[in-house]
Amino acid sequence: MTSQGFVSVFAPQLEAYLAFKQAMGCYGTSRIWYLRQFDTYCARHGRTVFDRETVEGWVSEQLARSGRYRSWMSYLRDLGRWLRAHGHTDAYVLSDRWKARFVPAHPYLLGTEEIDRFFTAAAHLDVFSPWRWQAVAFFTLMHSCGLRTGEARALAAEQGDLRAGHLDIIWAKGNRSRRLPVTEQVLDVLAACDKASRDQFPSRATFFVSARGNPVTAAAVGVIFNRIWDQAGLPRATDGPRPRPYDFRHHFAYANIERWMSHGADVTALLPYLSRYMGHTGFKSTFYYVHTSPDFMRGYADLATADASLLPEVGFE
Repeated sequence: MTSQGFVSVFAPQLEAYLAFKQAMGCYGTSRIWYLRQFDTYCARHGRTVFDRETVEGWVSEQLARSGRYRSWMSYLRDLGRWLRAHGHTDAYVLSDRWKARFVPAHPYLLGTEEIDRFFTAAAHLDVFSPWRWQAVAFFTLMHSCGLRTGEARALAAEQGDLRAGHLDIIWAKGNRSRRLPVTEQVLDVLAACDKASRDQFPSRATFFVSARGNPVTAAAVGVIFNRIWDQAGLPRATDGPRPRPYDFRHHFAYANIERWMSHGADVTALLPYLSRYMGHTGFKSTFYYVHTSPDFMRGYADLATADASLLPEVGFE
């Protein structure tokens, strides 16, 4: 058995592939988990060749459990390409016909009153976990800095220089890093959270932690978001988009663009700063946040009189 627990004939290749991915900054546990499932399948069925029958046999079996969720297929497809690039020229690369049809997400448009009620409830969250003092800071980073959920979860304790007034987002999506200046109000929120966490978990690795001092999980973020939403007494639509933590990031993009427009600023000139601040590779990704909601101008009309200082100037060094 290897260090990752692989037992099939493909164990050495699987170990080498994961070492390669980690060297590229990809440390996701999901990849490892699914490759273990594939490895177990191969050992159980005596599969010794990485061919179409082997790969699609496991994919078919896995689909019976996961239904329409198919993102895990990319791990097998990528593994096949890696094997080919490393001398296994007959390795099968999973066909694109297995890809699920892309269905664009439709964000829930957060209103000013909903956001105010959400953060009021978060500040008085009745739980015994670190979320009691972390919730406001975590969702403030998404709302006021446009962070991805995963970026907030992975933020290391030392990556927030609260005295200098910036955060370092390291090896984010696409292995890109960026430094984000933040406002004094956000710094105050982060400082209060940091002090409470240091008192309870002096050697914590990440800025936000679970009750055991470990990094918070994506599932935990979703659970606490829904708990705060319900504690705030906010309604849930029976049809249409439903609120999610990621909608704070959508709101960040919409709010800045709408605010610039309401102040007569040149949005085209400012868009590179927004794109850079949000960690996008190009403007196309930033425009996505507008195009996903054709009604966003009406949905965010109440932001026209808001403060224009939400987005500090970001450097390109």
